[in-house]
Amino acid sequence: MEKIKVFLADWQVLFREGMHFTLSGEDDIEVIGEATNNEEVLAFIEANLPRVAILNMDHSQPTGIEATRYLKQNQPSVSVILVMDSDNEDQLFSAMKSGASACLSKDIDPDDLVSIIRKVAQGGYPISEALLRPRLASLVIDEFEAFSIVSEQVGNLLACLSPREAEILRHIASGNPNQQVSQTPDISEQAIRQHYDLILTKLVANDHNREVIEAAQSNMVLTIVRQGFTTKQAGKPALEYVTKDEFTAFKESIGERLKSFMAN
Repeated sequence: MEKIKVFLADWQVLFREGMHFTLSGEDDIEVIGEATNNEEVLAFIEANLPRVAILNMDHSQPTGIEATRYLKQNQPSVSVILVMDSDNEDQLFSAMKSGASACLSKDIDPDDLVSIIRKVAQGGYPISEALLRPRLASLVIDEFEAFSIVSEQVGNLLACLSPREAEILRHIASGNPNQQVSQTPDISEQAIRQHYDLILTKLVANDHNREVIEAAQSNMVLTIVRQGFTTKQAGKPALEYVTKDEFTAFKESIGERLKSFMAN
């Protein structure tokens, strides 16, 4: 049986060594490297791909969120588990959007750590369980509402919640437990779990695509401005501007240009 290759990075030596000690007792897991910061992680992973990378969320540059986004875009076969120094729902929400497969705190039980690593290595997303928290469910609803506004501006390029997914999130956001959601007609508990995973997949994809859109918009605006006309008034510096027709052309072409960016 092929072992699960794991890379560990955390600024606290004792915590990192504790994880290493725990994992060294598992026949199916192999720790292939350690680091104190995420910059070292990215350099190592380029040459030695692990199956799972465990990164600290805060105490490093790039941050765990930034490192996760980079890895999911450039090394998608590497699953990321983010470690929080304390339970923080705002950080957990950022972790969900970054593409992290799981998020854990430093007081995690050793057996739970091993179980999460195995689930993540098999392609699971334990982080989707965070959708059961009312505040996080509410944040996800708000995020998709923001996505819908952006999507309308760029030709509906971003994913939206299905009516059933929105219904499930609203149940949770209102404080209803998962069992009550599952009592809704024709929604089984297994179907709810599948909806969680799909919501998470859409959330991650939209967050990435929104970054691409913002970068594309910035590049196109700069291009148009630089190609505009220059005027100079007495005693004042030259000003660059675009004509109304140029700006209209820019808006009309943005959808096709963004599709091209997102396809690459």
